[in-house]
Amino acid sequence: MKISTKGRYALRMLLDLAEHETNNYIALKDIAGRQKISKKYLEQIVTVLNKAQILQTSRGYQGGYRLAKSPKQCTVGEILRLTEGGLAPVSCLEHQPNQCERSNQCVMLPVWQGLEHVINEYLDHITLQDLLEQQQEYNIKI
Repeated sequence: MKISTKGRYALRMLLDLAEHETNNYIALKDIAGRQKISKKYLEQIVTVLNKAQILQTSRGYQGGYRLAKSPKQCTVGEILRLTEGGLAPVSCLEHQPNQCERSNQCVMLPVWQGLEHVINEYLDHITLQDLLEQQQEYNIKI
């Protein structure tokens, strides 16, 4: 499994919003500038996150984006599943019930299911708040 640019940039954008969180909305051009990510690319990511109610949007002069929930409530797993379309390590696990004609006799299926479980468990226990605290601890700039 490889996390795409879309997933990585979504996490960077959301961390930026969490780091600069105020009662005001933050313009996408500001996030794009700080993160050195194309504004056009962020617009595609915003659509997915907005639809999933991860972001709040305001249009107009003072418009922009902010987190719809606290950084403690946003997990890396949730964000990556939204942007990546899932975290299944093999294609046969992407649909439930499993549609693979070999699933009843596949000796590897439990291995892949176990791996998917471990991946999801791990990523679902890391929040944006955890990442912010780690950033502050190591004095890392996003």
